[in-house]
Amino acid sequence: MRPRPPKDHRSKPHGRGPQGQTQPPRPESGRERPENWLYGLHAVGAALANPRRKLHRAVLTARAAEALGAKLTGRVRVEPADAEAIGRLLPPGAVHQGAALACDPLPAGDLDEVLASMAGLDPATQSKKRRRIVLVLDQLSDPHNVGAILRTAAAFAVTAVVVQDRHAPPQSGALAKAASGAMEIVPYVEVVNIARALDKLGEAGFWRIALAGDGQETLAQAASQGDIALVLGSEGEGIRRLVREHCDTAAFIPIDQAMESLNVSNAAAIALYEMRRR
Repeated sequence: MRPRPPKDHRSKPHGRGPQGQTQPPRPESGRERPENWLYGLHAVGAALANPRRKLHRAVLTARAAEALGAKLTGRVRVEPADAEAIGRLLPPGAVHQGAALACDPLPAGDLDEVLASMAGLDPATQSKKRRRIVLVLDQLSDPHNVGAILRTAAAFAVTAVVVQDRHAPPQSGALAKAASGAMEIVPYVEVVNIARALDKLGEAGFWRIALAGDGQETLAQAASQGDIALVLGSEGEGIRRLVREHCDTAAFIPIDQAMESLNVSNAAAIALYEMRRR
């Protein structure tokens, strides 16, 4: 019989184990606030290709404009600038690759609409679609971690990423850059109450799993079949007690004793691979 993990609710949550100078373009009427700038070729290119994005202007180096190519046609006004000028539009240290795009945040996703769009039969095969996976992020605030999770979610065809509106990073350039275009692909659903969202997912047939170092079973055992809502907590506090109580089970990723825990974005990648390979 496999020994039960120690009951330490303070344990780490995600694994168990011991050209010339150019003046910067001027903002127009204060419309482009800093948080509405996306930057980086992948993030900007994906936003340009997304018809749901309301675009204002693209500020690009000649090389970036050439790389983006046809995505620029008719979608947005393009302003040429050098890399230094673009950098002055953005937060310090932003790796923009010569591309910056002023645009509105995407409209907030609705959980009911997302679930309805993924229900039913695949018209090509008349069989049930592949298992639905929803990631629920409980108080993850680092845009780089959340962006990396979105990128992995897109790679593994996740149905949606659910966050709490008051405890999630805004749709910033840092988030979009880390997501590398995935913000335009994966529905990003902001809810008022995570526990109520889990109740709704349960009613829709999702098996709700809290990923925690002190889980009762391995993730492979917990996620053997069916649709899954996987809850990931912050690296500091883990999953909140009330949120965990609205899950059906808690599971862990077995890791070597040499490391105490995994970074949350790494844990998400391992978990999604495990669930998709089945």
